[in-house]
Amino acid sequence: MPGVWAVADDALLAGLGAGDPDASAAFVRRFQGRVFGLAVTMVGDRAVADDVAQEAFVRAWRHAGAYDARRGSVTTWLLTITRNLAVDALRAMRSTPTDPDVLAAMLPPTGGSGPDGAAVAAEDAARVRAALAALPPEQRRAVVLARFSGLTAAEIGEREGVPLGTAKTRIRAGLLRLREAMAGDPA
Repeated sequence: MPGVWAVADDALLAGLGAGDPDASAAFVRRFQGRVFGLAVTMVGDRAVADDVAQEAFVRAWRHAGAYDARRGSVTTWLLTITRNLAVDALRAMRSTPTDPDVLAAMLPPTGGSGPDGAAVAAEDAARVRAALAALPPEQRRAVVLARFSGLTAAEIGEREGVPLGTAKTRIRAGLLRLREAMAGDPA
């Protein structure tokens, strides 16, 4: 095989599809940086990006015969495959959303040991639930998602369909009201 860089992209793709080990190795070497770079940029996790990149090359190998040069370059075709796989990986990475009210009801009793400690912890959890229930729904969701689900303000804003500033305001206002309710409620 002539110098790897002298061989056209579509010839390397044809060799990949035909099972030529030299062409396959050259194809992967030529595109691995761009494929992995796109994947890691999109998914933000190197291990997941590695899986996406590997699957992109497997799909390129399987579907090499379907490549049509009239529709775009090999690079564009391969990066489109990578992008689609990265989107699928992002969808799979998202956890199943849980209703914040359900999360609030699951507050575990924590506290001292023995029956007295458990009773105090149960009372504390009941106070927190009551204080959360008194919040406006949008603040309650923001507080529960931030404090109990560990979401950032940006993630909450995206999930709720509101600007980042609005999400931050809801979290802050909800926490302040929650703090006031807990401080004013005798233990």
